[in-house]
Parts: sequence; C-alpha cells; structure tokens
Amino acid sequence: MEGIEKVFQFLDEAGTYYLATVEGGQPRVRPFGTALLYGGKLYIQTGKVKNVSKQIAANPKVEVCAFHNGKWLRVAGELVNDDSREVKQAMLDKNPSLKAMYSADDDNTQVLYFQNAEATFSSFTEAPETLRF
Repeated sequence: MEGIEKVFQFLDEAGTYYLATVEGGQPRVRPFGTALLYGGKLYIQTGKVKNVSKQIAANPKVEVCAFHNGKWLRVAGELVNDDSREVKQAMLDKNPSLKAMYSADDDNTQVLYFQNAEATFSSFTEAPETLRF
C-alpha cells in the first residue's frame, strides 16, 4: 500500500482525528471526521465561515492526530485550498451527513489537501514509521 493510501485508511478507520492550527501564537485543536483520497491527494473539509478556515488561510501549516487500535498517527503539513466542484462533490458523497449543511455549489464548502506532508505512525510497542507525501 502506498504511503498516502495507508494514511487515508488509518484516518478513515479511526473516524475522528484532531486538527491543530495556530491563531495569533495560540494552538487551536478540534475534532474532525472528514478525510478523502482523491486524485492522489489527501483532503479534509470544513466551512469557509469557520474560524479554522481563517486560521488555515493565515497559516497553512497544520497537524492532525488520530488514535485507532492502540496506534496513533500524526500528519504534519500544509493545507492547500481546492475549489474544484468535483472534489467538493466527492467529499460530500463520501460523507452524506454533510449534505444537510454543505453543497458542492455553495460559497461555504471548503476542501483542502495536504502538501509537503510527513506522517508518522506510532505505538508503545513498535518503532515509529514515517512516510512523506
């Protein structure tokens, strides 16, 4: 399995991960549940009206952390906005519960992909494994 696919699978199976951003020097962390592998890129989704979107616009360097089956994953990288309708629709199709709040055609739905990312899988019983994409 390619590195980015392994990272996506872990996030997808974990269900919830925590996204960290920075606002004025203060770390901000919140739970997320959207992950999509599309066109060879790992995407997340949020709303443009949310503070997290404004924080990413000001500083695109973020980190996510997820825990599943006794292992955890940290992904550090930069998020890049993608306004493509196709990827927005793919995200909504994968996460149908979002369709009550978002549409591929609204001005709020935001999908972002990781670039210059480093993912580290860790546990208390195995050596860490680091992947880059």
